[in-house]
Amino acid sequence: MAFESLTDKLSNVFKKLRGQARLSESNMEDMLKEIRIALLEADVNFKVVKEFINNVKEKAIGQDVLNKLNPSQMITKIVHDELETLLGGGETEVKYNSNKPTIIMLVGLQGSGKTTSAGKLAYLMKNKLNKKVLLAACDVYRPAAIEQLCAIGKTVGVQVINKGTNISPVEIAKEAKIIAYNEHYDVLIIDTAGRITIDEDLMTEINNIKNDVQPDETILLVDAMSGQDAVNVAQAFNEKTPLTGIIMSKLDGDARGGAALSIRHMTGVPIKFAGVGEKVSDLDVFHPDRMADRILGMGDVMTLVEKAQEQIDEESAKKAANKMMSGKFDLNDMLGQMKQVQKLGSLGGLMKLIPGMPKITPEQTKMAEDQMKRFEIVINSMTPEERKHPEILQYTRKIRIAKGSGKQVSDVNAVLKRFDQMKQAMKQVENYRKTGRMPPGGLGGFGGGMGF
Repeated sequence: MAFESLTDKLSNVFKKLRGQARLSESNMEDMLKEIRIALLEADVNFKVVKEFINNVKEKAIGQDVLNKLNPSQMITKIVHDELETLLGGGETEVKYNSNKPTIIMLVGLQGSGKTTSAGKLAYLMKNKLNKKVLLAACDVYRPAAIEQLCAIGKTVGVQVINKGTNISPVEIAKEAKIIAYNEHYDVLIIDTAGRITIDEDLMTEINNIKNDVQPDETILLVDAMSGQDAVNVAQAFNEKTPLTGIIMSKLDGDARGGAALSIRHMTGVPIKFAGVGEKVSDLDVFHPDRMADRILGMGDVMTLVEKAQEQIDEESAKKAANKMMSGKFDLNDMLGQMKQVQKLGSLGGLMKLIPGMPKITPEQTKMAEDQMKRFEIVINSMTPEERKHPEILQYTRKIRIAKGSGKQVSDVNAVLKRFDQMKQAMKQVENYRKTGRMPPGGLGGFGGGMGF
């Protein structure tokens, strides 16, 4: 995540605070200084940092934190609320029209990934928000951009209005609007042309489309990796044609995150969507409160729940859970569980969404994901009977499975060991559910038993 370094630094600040019975003026100044340095190192604009620190200090004094018995919790709450405000508060959602199409004009510099993001936005609105979506290809200066949008539209299952390169973008946008109205679309997304830099021709064209089509939203795409340049681009666009929102791409990368924490304050324009990967499904509605939770290492349970609802069939999951709890599950069920986890995204990304989970390194994430792939290959090399009755797997069968999967007998044994650990963990959970008695060592064996 873009804020990983900032999260680590802020966690260390609050860890030190937890050791203080009370907060003095002296150690509060030390804490604020560390927060200031952490934000500046995360590439947050210095004016934003200055105001942020002043607000935290003012609220801490106003709430009389110095005399509280648990200053750490109070300061964490104040910092969380200030981060949420910086990221846009509750003003980030697109307001959809109820009786006519909501028109979204997407703008940005050339090479920023705008056309790809138009497709991602169409996917999000169609598949996650249940909207009927229409795309309009208005970048007539790059035939490749039109072809790309048509290809993405086909992948996503969304119609694209393509009139080629010999008609003006304004006329294409106007025709797309008429089609959107006549065919009762919920959303029209207009993909406009970009330039290497912001020039008069670009802004004139965008404003002409805006005047003739009257979009409900003018959304700018910026790249989180570009740091404060993203803020400068947003300010320049907003001066020429008022923006209503921002899509910030690559928030899953190793950028320091300062652009996301600066852009709302510096421009007054909220981030409405966040790009979190390369796949067409890797665009999410941006929630400032959830992002503030993640920056402070509190996880993001709501996003995890939404991912699960999108990717996992509830009825199948319920049946699998009941089977596992009864102790009657087999290697087919174990394979099914692994595939469900894989649908939710990278293990490292999932771990960050769960409050209190230990931090794992990219190397550990890769090892766990590689292990899942090995397990899947090994299980797929077994016969249906062997998957259903793993107890019949004697040495000769293990040799055959190892050869068939291109693995070692030790890999087959690792699968069986993990399967036995899962069975044992499930028994503990079921016993706890029935009796209320915690097994020795608590339920920690459950996570270890899963091992993924």
